[in-house]
Amino acid sequence: MIKAQTLNFLKELVDNNNREWFQANKERYDKARENLIELTTSLISKVHQIDPGVSADLDPKKSVMRIYRDIRFSNNKTPYKNNFGVSIPSHGLKLGGVEYYLQIQPGKSFIAGGYWMPEAEHLKAIRQEIDYNAADLKKIVDNPGFVKLFGEFRKQEQLKTVPRDYSADNENIELLKLKSFIVFHQLTDKEVQSATAAEDIAGLCSKIYPLNVFLKNAIG
Repeated sequence: MIKAQTLNFLKELVDNNNREWFQANKERYDKARENLIELTTSLISKVHQIDPGVSADLDPKKSVMRIYRDIRFSNNKTPYKNNFGVSIPSHGLKLGGVEYYLQIQPGKSFIAGGYWMPEAEHLKAIRQEIDYNAADLKKIVDNPGFVKLFGEFRKQEQLKTVPRDYSADNENIELLKLKSFIVFHQLTDKEVQSATAAEDIAGLCSKIYPLNVFLKNAIG
């Protein structure tokens, strides 16, 4: 579970996003990160039982993403993220791709899954899989229980034009125009601080699992 101290650290970081404050509170950051690693260790174990593609050898320390922002090409020059991110890949040890993603942020925590902004080769393969087997994807994302947890799958960023090799009158054009193939479910501060947080989040991952299977099958 996430400790109140971890959320409090992130809350204060928002108003003190500078190196001086961060260095003065480095011990608090280290404890918050350790809290995330503890939760991630439990979560990896539980999600591995749901999705065998999640490696039992995944290092929880590497799954917890860096809090330091890359500001080289950003107008926002604050040096730190105001959240903790956890990537649990659905295949192998490389972070990103088809994954489960947990974000811890006061008032804005969530669990997500799928594939965010696939590289060109993978995007092409996923679109081809949708074109050939759209019924399989629609069975997953249009299930009432799935929609209740994650919302309307098609209402995420789409191309403004029809993707190459497909026609505007394709019955699955809304799915084919998607740029990402992700779902997410908001988590309250109370939920992430619950003693059963790892088990509850893993339960949500079990609902995401069929989508990840579809995407993994698409990209081989």
